[in-house]
Amino acid sequence: MRSSFKRSAHAVSLTTGRITVGARMLPSFLIIGAQRCGTTSLYRALAQHPLIVKPVLRKGVHYFDVAYDRSLSWYQAHFPLKATAAKLHRRYGYRPQAFESSPYYLFHPLAAARIAWDLPGVKLIVLVRDPVERACSAHAHELARGFETEPSFERALDLEAERLAGEANRLCASPHYVSHAHQHHAYLARGRYAEQLSRLELLVGRDRVLVLDSGVFFRDPEPVYDRVLEFLGLPRLGDPVFEAHNAQPRTSDMPAKVRQKLNEYFAPWDALLEPWLGAEPSWRR
Repeated sequence: MRSSFKRSAHAVSLTTGRITVGARMLPSFLIIGAQRCGTTSLYRALAQHPLIVKPVLRKGVHYFDVAYDRSLSWYQAHFPLKATAAKLHRRYGYRPQAFESSPYYLFHPLAAARIAWDLPGVKLIVLVRDPVERACSAHAHELARGFETEPSFERALDLEAERLAGEANRLCASPHYVSHAHQHHAYLARGRYAEQLSRLELLVGRDRVLVLDSGVFFRDPEPVYDRVLEFLGLPRLGDPVFEAHNAQPRTSDMPAKVRQKLNEYFAPWDALLEPWLGAEPSWRR
């Protein structure tokens, strides 16, 4: 009953949004990933800022990855009214900024180009985490959601190449194609952060991409939060509450041989992150 009510409310809200689409905002920045790297926690912290306005219905719209067959008007219908932004502008003297958080945007092969085309000037925020921990956390997350059927993390890693074979090419060849394996079974591939960031650099430009170390964010969130506000050109207003969301248990029980193998696999990719972070990744120190 509750889910049925939520679906009905969602449909009504979107219908209203479409009617008023011309009077609605488009996002000034996006949190685009990576998955299982603290995107929800950062989203919740930023949503407390009076000049940062979130989508009307949910944190991630997923337009640029799995819903691009819909129109830009459909996307815009998810955001607050410009009249709301105007009131905030008059009150605080700064222009409010709308945003959303969809962590598949970073990994989807077409999302960056779509974002660059539809939202020129948009700023992008990326969070990165120890890719070994991220991979194991993602497996537990997908297993809990029913999107993964292989209970063994090690076996899921072995299956990844076969599962993902040709999927990125299919996504590029058929723009409205949706790949379950590419979205839910990319435990190693999603941890090659530098590979995905290089695509962003070409399409958006490095100056409009902010890469954050999730380990640093969770250990000392205040300076990271202030860095985000500086990137967005917004003043510090109030003191947000920082909380961890959607956390999975740590992987201390991971077999040593698997951890070592994954550490070696990701080492060259981690090294390529240093120019983006301005420091060695926290998990390599």
